[in-house]
Amino acid sequence: MNLDDTIVAVATPPGRGGIGIVRLAGPDARNIVAPILRLKHDLEPGRALFGELVDTDEINDQAQRIDEVVVIFFQKPHSYTTDDVVEISAHGAPVVLTHVVEMCLARGARLAEPGEFTMRAFLNGRLDLTQAEAVRDLIDSRTLFQAKVAAQQLEGALSKRIKPIKSKLVALIAMLEAGIDFAEDDVSVLPDSTILKDLDAIREPLQQLASTFSYGKIVHEGLTLAIVGRPNVGKSSLFNQLVERERAIVTASPGTTRDLVTETVAIGGIPVKLVDTAGIRRALDEAESIGIRKSMEALADADLVLVVLDASQPTSEEDKELLKQVENRAAITVANKADLPSSQFSAPSSRPEQGSDSFIHTSALTGEGIASLREAILQHVGGGGAGLSESGVLTNLRHQKLVQDSLVALAAARDAVANKIPHEMLLLDLYNALHQLDEITGATTTDDILGLIFSTFCIGK
Repeated sequence: MNLDDTIVAVATPPGRGGIGIVRLAGPDARNIVAPILRLKHDLEPGRALFGELVDTDEINDQAQRIDEVVVIFFQKPHSYTTDDVVEISAHGAPVVLTHVVEMCLARGARLAEPGEFTMRAFLNGRLDLTQAEAVRDLIDSRTLFQAKVAAQQLEGALSKRIKPIKSKLVALIAMLEAGIDFAEDDVSVLPDSTILKDLDAIREPLQQLASTFSYGKIVHEGLTLAIVGRPNVGKSSLFNQLVERERAIVTASPGTTRDLVTETVAIGGIPVKLVDTAGIRRALDEAESIGIRKSMEALADADLVLVVLDASQPTSEEDKELLKQVENRAAITVANKADLPSSQFSAPSSRPEQGSDSFIHTSALTGEGIASLREAILQHVGGGGAGLSESGVLTNLRHQKLVQDSLVALAAARDAVANKIPHEMLLLDLYNALHQLDEITGATTTDDILGLIFSTFCIGK
């Protein structure tokens, strides 16, 4: 990739709209757009100018106007990529935007690759790799909470959290290197107790960072919640309450739901994919048998299971069997139809530590207990972001693996100290741990990894 090229792309999503933006970045950006624009004033940094887009075949007072545009020039290094950047805002007709790009290509620009603007920002030092990846996460956000988390990462929250850990690691490496290289100058060799203390001071915050991934992954990707239970316990009615509209068909006849019904909603800012399943019982026909099989598959694949019981009836053997199946799973048990209480209902417990108080009593008819159910779902997620630190969390599998690899290297270093391994060998483990942390921010990232990361971006960003 040649950073001296001037690149161009449509920066707004495909399709028709009120406004569409064509973005150019590179040393020739101003020269390329000059002949296709008719402006009353010359382009000035940071100033929006109203003008006309004209055909390049004849640039004179009678030249045919294509569109009215607003043009903004960002002078290097005060731009997204740190290059000279020109953004042309025209009406969002695809034919107009495409023609603007074609005119720029004819004058020497190159069509931008997916994510190339952001890659230039990274390669030019405008962003580190965690911030660049946060740009993609912000674009892909489906809830406002996801956008806020991505914005924290874009501000460098994760990099700031890793920075003091790296500083301690580098300081330890420097002390060990000095003890080896300048032994003849009476530079003292660190005692094992000091090295172990320093290693623990590095490992502890890194382990805390690693522990944020289980929550960060859910924030980033969302989770799947399967609603299971016997026929006619109110699964579809609860599904509709959580979706807040009549999405699933509800009748008084047992076994109405034969296939999986899915809908994604935001609960506390977390995208939750709700799956309404067929009632689990001994199938009466082939269609119901297929539906029940899909229910069991949905139960197996779900991140969280909602087991629904009928509070107006005695607990059945099928209920107890279903509770046993989720014994070692993340699950919430709901006693539905609380508006029809039954003295015969007793809350069974498949887990010794659970009692009847652990059940959430709801009424899908009146809405009773639905707020409590939402809170319980958020508790299983991790508190709905209430404990989200400004210092950042791990939301990316690549980051999680690198942090874990760094911890493995630090554990190897600790073993080396315990086994009286020479400091020259100990340093290999420490440098390995540092290399993993450098890859998170991009200090030592290979071109192959960069290509993989930025290929997932949209063109124009």
